[in-house]
Amino acid sequence: MTAKQGEAHTRPGPLALVGSGEYLEAMAGLEAELIKDRAPRYVQLATAAAPEGEHRLAYWHELGRAQAIRLGVEPVIVPVNDRADANNPEFADMVRGAGLIYLSGGDPGYLADTLRDTTVWRAIVETWGGGAALAGCSAGAMAMASWIPSLRHPRRGHTAGLGLLPHLRVVPHFDYFRRAIPHVLDHFLAPRDGTILVGIDEETALVGGPDEWRVAGRQAAWIITGEQRTAHHPGSVLRTPR
Repeated sequence: MTAKQGEAHTRPGPLALVGSGEYLEAMAGLEAELIKDRAPRYVQLATAAAPEGEHRLAYWHELGRAQAIRLGVEPVIVPVNDRADANNPEFADMVRGAGLIYLSGGDPGYLADTLRDTTVWRAIVETWGGGAALAGCSAGAMAMASWIPSLRHPRRGHTAGLGLLPHLRVVPHFDYFRRAIPHVLDHFLAPRDGTILVGIDEETALVGGPDEWRVAGRQAAWIITGEQRTAHHPGSVLRTPR
């Protein structure tokens, strides 16, 4: 542990909204940056994948564990699969003391419904507020906002998110949707009540927040206003004022 690791932080740590690629070697540099000079405890929640079954949860747990070991930090797997788990004080205690907390991919609506107003979510917000980095990839990034399109159940319109970034709507895998299934974007382009729509390409992230972000990774992040889409490439800074 370096002299700075584990020091108390007096303001929230950085946020990372990731388009895809959690725990992959391609994104190891980003994750190393997020946990640098913070406690070497990499807390991981694969909650969004719980509806896919135990085999998928095991896949994400192993992938995340391998990445933490690759980075030389402690992997902490918090097995929150439903709301009973999310209100388990023992699991909340596992979050505290993290240097980086990561919400990985799956079903964003399920993730938000599982964590909202729970003991574990409060521990995540408190730990981030104390200086830990907080990242969400794909579903994890979408759930940090207040609005999630119901892609599996379009008639529902949308699901409430966790509200950490109420001024944003997040479209992960933006390059994939734009190229392969552009009609999916219609769900995001519905009236937005003043929120800002951001698209994040695969293996790309917005880092910083909540109002100013740096683009990291290999592709672009986008600000989408009506038919206009403005690309911001790695290293550039964009603003999402509230």
